[in-house]
Amino acid sequence: MAAPLRFDGRVVLVTGAGGGLGRAYALAFAERGASVVVNDLGGDMKGVGKGSSAADKVVEEIRRKGGKAVANYDSVEAGEKLVKTALDAFGRIDVVINNAGILRDRSFSRISDEDWDIIHRVHLRGSFLVTRAAWDHMKKQKFGRIIMTSSASGIYGNFGQANYSAAKLGLLGLSNTLAVEGSKNNIHCNTIAPTAGSRLTQNILPGDLLDALKPEYVSPLVLWLCHESCEENGGLFEVGAGWIGKLRWERTLGAIARQKNQPMTPEAVKANWMKICDFDDASKPKTIQESMSGLVEVLSEINANGRVSTNNTSHTATAATSGFTGAIGYKFPPFFATYSELEAIMYALGVGASVKEPKDLKFIYEGSSDFSPLPTFGVIIAQSCLMGGGLAEIPGLSVNLAKILHGEQYLELYKPLPRSGKLKCEAVVADILDKGSGLVILLDVYAYSDKDLVCYNQFSLFLVGAGGVGGKRTSDKAKASAAIPSRPPDAVVTDTTSLNQAALYRLSGDWNPLHIDPNFASMAGFDKPILHGLCTFGFSARHVLQRFADNDVSRFKAIKVRFSKPVYPGQTLQTEMWKEGNRIHFQTKNLETGDIVIANAYVDLVSSSGTAAQAPTEDGKLQSTFIFEEIGRRLKNMGLDVVKKVNAVFEWHITKGGNTAAKWTIDLKNGSGKVYRGPAEGSADTTFILSDEDFMEVVLGKLDPQKAFFSGRLKAKGNIMLSQKLQLILKDHAKL
Repeated sequence: MAAPLRFDGRVVLVTGAGGGLGRAYALAFAERGASVVVNDLGGDMKGVGKGSSAADKVVEEIRRKGGKAVANYDSVEAGEKLVKTALDAFGRIDVVINNAGILRDRSFSRISDEDWDIIHRVHLRGSFLVTRAAWDHMKKQKFGRIIMTSSASGIYGNFGQANYSAAKLGLLGLSNTLAVEGSKNNIHCNTIAPTAGSRLTQNILPGDLLDALKPEYVSPLVLWLCHESCEENGGLFEVGAGWIGKLRWERTLGAIARQKNQPMTPEAVKANWMKICDFDDASKPKTIQESMSGLVEVLSEINANGRVSTNNTSHTATAATSGFTGAIGYKFPPFFATYSELEAIMYALGVGASVKEPKDLKFIYEGSSDFSPLPTFGVIIAQSCLMGGGLAEIPGLSVNLAKILHGEQYLELYKPLPRSGKLKCEAVVADILDKGSGLVILLDVYAYSDKDLVCYNQFSLFLVGAGGVGGKRTSDKAKASAAIPSRPPDAVVTDTTSLNQAALYRLSGDWNPLHIDPNFASMAGFDKPILHGLCTFGFSARHVLQRFADNDVSRFKAIKVRFSKPVYPGQTLQTEMWKEGNRIHFQTKNLETGDIVIANAYVDLVSSSGTAAQAPTEDGKLQSTFIFEEIGRRLKNMGLDVVKKVNAVFEWHITKGGNTAAKWTIDLKNGSGKVYRGPAEGSADTTFILSDEDFMEVVLGKLDPQKAFFSGRLKAKGNIMLSQKLQLILKDHAKL
C-alpha cells in the first residue's frame, strides 16, 4: 500500500471552515499533520450576522484529536488579517483553501445592486484578497498550493443565480492566471466545483440526498491537489458523492469566412455556420497561446494562399506526405542588406562590446584605426528574409509563425565583413526534416559583395507540432554540431547582460515583441520578455574571439551553435571553452539558473600563420607587397646599428576596398631586425593603417604623411612619435 499523504510542517488556511465543506477540509488536513487556521465569520447563508462559535467548535474538535489549530473570525475581505493569524501562530503559510461563500438568489430582473455586490465581495474579491496576502510568502519559500471554489452554476449557469454564477466563473479565470504566474515558484492553483451538503445547500437539497453528498467525499480531492507531490496546476474539477471529473475547454475546428483583400460579410458567416458549430474532430486548447496560435495560422494561410481551403486536413501534413513538393529548393526573392558603421556599432553594443574592454574599441568606434564589424554581424545581414515574413511564402508548407523556434545557427565567413556595405543575399530552403514533434526547416542564406561570396548562414527553424507526417529525420545538408570535450574547460569568460540588453539588441533588426513587450511574452508562456537567442550567440562568439584570437576578426572562420534554454535580460552568461587545434568548442551557461543555454557549439579559427592566406584581396594586385619585400632585402645590409638606433616594432595594415588586405611587420627591435608578412609576433609599438594606393603615394613622395594623418587617410595607434625614427631610417637606408 502506498504511504499516506502527510502535511507535517505545512500551514493551511481554510476560509468558511466553521461547517460543511470547510470543516471537512480543516479536520482532514489536521489529521494528516498540518497546522490549520480555521476562519469563519459566523454569519448565516446570506452573510448576515457574525460570531465566534462556529470556528471555535472546529478548533476544539481538532485539538481534542491531538491536532494543531487556531481560529480567525475576520471577513475574507480582510485578507491580510487572516494570513497574519497564520504567520503569528505558526510562522508561515503553505496552503490557502478559498471556501467561504454566501447566497443571495434572485431572478435576474430582481437582483439589486446590493445582492450583486455582496456576492462578488465575498466570493471573488474575498478570494483575491486572501490569496494576495499569502502570495509573496509563498513566492519566497518557493512553495504554495491554492484552491478556488467555483460551482456548477458558474460553469453551466443556473436560474436565479446570475450574481453567484458570474462570481464563480470569475474565480476560474483568476485561478487560471495564478496557475500561469505561480508555476515558476512552485505555486499551484486549481479550481473545484463541488456538490455537497453545507450551510448553502441545507435548505435546498432533500435530506436523503444530503446524506449521499457528504463533504467528506470532496476533501480527499482537495488534499491531493494541495500535496507537495501533486503536479496538477490550472485544473478544473467537478466533485461530489465520491465521483471526480476533470473539465477542459473544447473548440470546433471552425471555418474562415473571409478571403484576402475581401470584405467579410454576415452572409459568409451564415454559409459556414454548420462548420463553425461542428464539434467533430474538435480541438482542445489548454493555454491562451494555443488559442491565439490558431488565429496566427489563419492569418498566415490567408496571406500565403489568398484563400483557405474548406476541408479539415492540415496543409503541413499534405505537403509533408507528398515530399514537401515545391518547398525544398524554394528560392526566396533576392534582397539587399545595406549597412553602415552605425549598424555595426549598434550590433556590437547589443552583444556586450564595451569601452570597459580596450580591445573592444575597434568594434564600437568608427574612428578606430582597425574598426571592423564583429564577425557574427553576418547573421544580421542574412535574417532579413525571416523578419520580412518570407517564411509564409514557402509553397506547399503552412508555417504557423507563432510556433517557430530558432533551434540552431551556423555562420561561415569567407572574408572579414566590410566596415560598411551593400550585400546581395540569396536564400533557399535546403531541406525539411520531420522530427516527430515538429518539422525542421534548413534555410541557407548566401551574401555576396559583387560576385564574391562574403558569408554563409544556415538557420535551423523548428516548427512546433507540425511533425509526425512521414518526412525524413536527417539530412546531409545540415551543418553538424559537435559535443564538447570531457575535461575541464581551458578558458572561462563571464559577462552579465544588462536589463536593457534585449531592448538594445533589437535595434539590429529583430523586432519580435517577445523580447520587449511583457504582454506578448506572457502570451508566449514567459513571465517577462526574454533575450534574443542570437544575442546570447553574439556574446559567446565575442568571448571566443577575445580569448583565443585577440579580437582579430581575420582569424574567424565559422561558428555553429544549438539553442537550448532562454535567458532573461540581466542574467549572467558564462562561456566555457575548450581548444582543440583551430576549433574552439564551447557551451554557454546561465549562472543564475545553472542551465546550459547554448550547447554543442564551436568556433573554427584560422591559425595566425595562415591569416595571410585568408586575405580578402589577391597579393598580386597589392603594390605595397613589392615595397615591403624590398625593405626586407635592404634591411639585411643595414646591420645591428639600425636596430639599436630605432628599437621599435612597426605593424602595417594595408587595406583594399575598405578591407584589410595584408598585414606587414617591420621589426627593428629584435636580433638584427627583419621584415615579414603578418601581424607582429609580440606586440607592435606603432601600427599604421592606410590603403595600398595611399601607401604608394607616400612612398613616391606624392602624399605627405602628416597631411595623410590629419585628413584621416593614414591612421596610427601606439607610440606615434616613433614613426619619425622609422621615416629617418627609410629615408637614409632604403630609398625606393
